[in-house]
Amino acid sequence: MPGRGRTLLAVRADQSPAPEPAGPDRIDDLDWGRRARAVIAGETSTGSKRPDAMFGPGMHGPTHYVAAHGCRLTTADGTELVDCTMALGAVAFGYADPEVTEAVIRAARAGNVAGLAHTLEVTVAEQLCALIPFAEQVRFLKTGAEAVAAAVRIARVRTGRSRVLACGYFGWLDWSSDAPGVPAGTRQACDRIPFGDVDAAFASVREIRDDLAAIVVEPVIERYAPVEWLLALRDLCDQTGALLIVDEIKTGCRVHVAGAMWSQGVRPDLAVYGKALANGYPLAAVVGSASVMHAVHETWISSTLATETTALAAASVVLQRHAREDVCGQLARIGAAMRERVERTLRSRDSSEVVLDGIAPMWFLRFADPAEEARVLHRARAAGVLLKRGAYNFAALSHDAAALDALERAIAAAISFGEAADA
Repeated sequence: MPGRGRTLLAVRADQSPAPEPAGPDRIDDLDWGRRARAVIAGETSTGSKRPDAMFGPGMHGPTHYVAAHGCRLTTADGTELVDCTMALGAVAFGYADPEVTEAVIRAARAGNVAGLAHTLEVTVAEQLCALIPFAEQVRFLKTGAEAVAAAVRIARVRTGRSRVLACGYFGWLDWSSDAPGVPAGTRQACDRIPFGDVDAAFASVREIRDDLAAIVVEPVIERYAPVEWLLALRDLCDQTGALLIVDEIKTGCRVHVAGAMWSQGVRPDLAVYGKALANGYPLAAVVGSASVMHAVHETWISSTLATETTALAAASVVLQRHAREDVCGQLARIGAAMRERVERTLRSRDSSEVVLDGIAPMWFLRFADPAEEARVLHRARAAGVLLKRGAYNFAALSHDAAALDALERAIAAAISFGEAADA
């Protein structure tokens, strides 16, 4: 339609030119939250990083950062904060870890993706199989959500069944979501079971026994799953021929290199890893026995950038370090020290309004009043420490003595029950 094209060109010619984007030197003058709301649906592409999700409804904090090193980040207005969120658990060493960064730079300089698979895909898979006792084969993907979905697909192919029992959060994809836009038929293929309830698990399995493809669980939901529950799930899968899938996205390479379920003595059929696996670079992995993983040949699981090399290079460094030192033990000790500082402060305030909860490397504050939670997080930010709402705050190797001191001071400044809110 030539006429229509001419009209559009005429309109554009009459418009004022768009303003040039501001340079880095003007970064502290700009309202990045406002700009984001104008052009990004939902304000940020990671829903969990929305201010209301991070800090509480109606509370505004720093929305954007410009640099992060170790356990400290610099916000868009130039404020430095000790970060206890550690990219929602994706970073366990520290931001911009030198060894990881150098490996990533080398991979990028060599060409991070091509029409063939890179040798790093093989070597990192070999590293995983060497460190995870039940792993014989690996499939890489980019996100935890798609990796868990792939594990469920593998289980359905392997068993020839459709139904899934699930306990935990597995991302936004349709198979486990009841969000608007998910078809009713898809929702009906996944039933929820309560965390740690053996009787409920048995009842659910009895109801769908012949069509049960998998039981998918998170092994830590604010606390470790009871071992008797995990053993019961293992037994139910053995009895029915279903697969036991464990989502170790948050817990792998954090509470144990192989994850929390294995650390409690229970062997899954498939396990999924991500987050700390590549210290913040986008990589996830499904691992299992060769016989189970063979099901990928009978379906289609593929992602164009699953094998791009910057994330694989980062993961290789992470796994090398786990092989030579007790990273998870260090994270547990640092997390325990963080908890001790927070608990000491809470005791000194003698408050029943907030409780320290979670496990050492993954802890959080539980509030009786959500509004007070938002105010405390606001005051902690003002005192120089970034904490998030609800579960979890994460320990990192980079949380040094100065960071622990800052955390203790920020909690002391933030907890002021009985006083007028200063938010």
